[in-house]
Amino acid sequence: MIEIDHTGDHGILEIRMTPPVTDADYTDTLIPAIDAAIAKGDRVRMLAVVEAGFSDFTLGAMLKDARTGLKHWRGFDRAALVTDNTAMRNAVGAFSVFLPCPVGKFAMSELEDARRWLRESLGTIQQEEIGDGILHLSLRGKLDGEAYANDLEDLNRYMAKHEKMRLLIDLRDFDGWQGLGALKDHFDLVRGHASRVDRAAIVGDAGWQDMAVGIGKRAFGLDARHFGGSEFDKAKEWLAA
Repeated sequence: MIEIDHTGDHGILEIRMTPPVTDADYTDTLIPAIDAAIAKGDRVRMLAVVEAGFSDFTLGAMLKDARTGLKHWRGFDRAALVTDNTAMRNAVGAFSVFLPCPVGKFAMSELEDARRWLRESLGTIQQEEIGDGILHLSLRGKLDGEAYANDLEDLNRYMAKHEKMRLLIDLRDFDGWQGLGALKDHFDLVRGHASRVDRAAIVGDAGWQDMAVGIGKRAFGLDARHFGGSEFDKAKEWLAA
């Protein structure tokens, strides 16, 4: 059985699955609820409380589950799985890297933690004008699609006042992306604004960052340099020169 327990703030759709789970539960309950939630907003945050095990899903339900995920591939902003079934948590964890949104896994005793995780932002992009025509972008934590949506609004406001910009991209506290969807949002943001960037400095110690600068130079013709985490002031001086 699939029940819709609660549809709350932040675009959260909360569902509960108890045995047995059939294809009719998907057709009659879950899919209409997801469609209705997406119709209210671009993306949905879903909390799935699963009291059923793999053996409690009929074959038709498993097929419906796969089709539902594919149909709404870009419709989920974040998903939380709450279950005491270790095998199910491990299986979801193994496949979560391929999913377009961040997926959190919680035990039944952590239900409130899961709800709080869905409400909170995972990471932030902070913008600050620091003089000499330099815009400081600080990426913190693990970023999801919401962080990029918020940043795009701020960046567009800044660009409405500036023909060109010099970017100081601070990655010292950056922990990566939550899911492939956030990574795509990152590339979309870079591609959409690269022509307006006069010069860019990336500050951080991760090995991939130097490679990213090289890709940016070749792909977008950026005048860009990578600086170590201790070279923040040196990066500012290079941008201001």
